[in-house]
Amino acid sequence: MASVAALLLIAGTFGPFSFVEAAIVLTALGVLALVKQRADRKRFHLPFGDGTVIMAAGLWTGVLIVVRLFDRDLGQSILSLACAAILAGAGARERAKRPADDVAPLPPPGPRDRGRAPRARPVPPRPDEEATTRLEDDAPPPRAEDPTERLAIRDAPTEERPAASRPPRGRDDDDGPPRPGGRP
Repeated sequence: MASVAALLLIAGTFGPFSFVEAAIVLTALGVLALVKQRADRKRFHLPFGDGTVIMAAGLWTGVLIVVRLFDRDLGQSILSLACAAILAGAGARERAKRPADDVAPLPPPGPRDRGRAPRARPVPPRPDEEATTRLEDDAPPPRAEDPTERLAIRDAPTEERPAASRPPRGRDDDDGPPRPGGRP
C-alpha cells in the first residue's frame, strides 16, 4: 500500500514544478527504495522502524502539499493530500504490526540474507535411498513428529538373553558387586 501511495504521489506532482514538488518526489522515491530493500530482505537499521519512517514521509508530504495548496489546481492538491494520507496510514499500520528494531531483536539472517548462494550440504541417506547432495533451500520441510517414525530398523526390538547366559550375580542385586562363588 505504501508503494502505491508513493507512486501516486509522484504522479500527482505533474504540472507546475518547484522545489516543493521535487521534495515530494524525493520523499516518495525514498519510501519506494525502503519498500524495495525490505522486499529483497536486506537488513539495515532504522532508528524508529519502517512504519514510523513511512508515516513521517506521509505526514511530511502532506505538509508540503498544503504549502502549495493555493498555487496548484485544487482537485490535484486534494488527490495528492489523499495519497499522502494513504501513505501515512500505511506507515501507521506497519508500525502497529511490527515494533521498531530497537524494541524487538531482528530475526537471525537466513542464507539469502548473507548475500551468497546457498551451499550444498550432504543429506544422510534414508534406508531406502542413496546419499545425495541437496541445496539448503531444497531441503524437505520438517515433518510433524510421529512417535512411530522415531524407530529405525536398528532400533527394532530384540529378544532378551536367556538367564543361563547371564553372568552370575549375588542373591540381591542391591548388595553391590557379586561375591566370589555367587554366595553371601
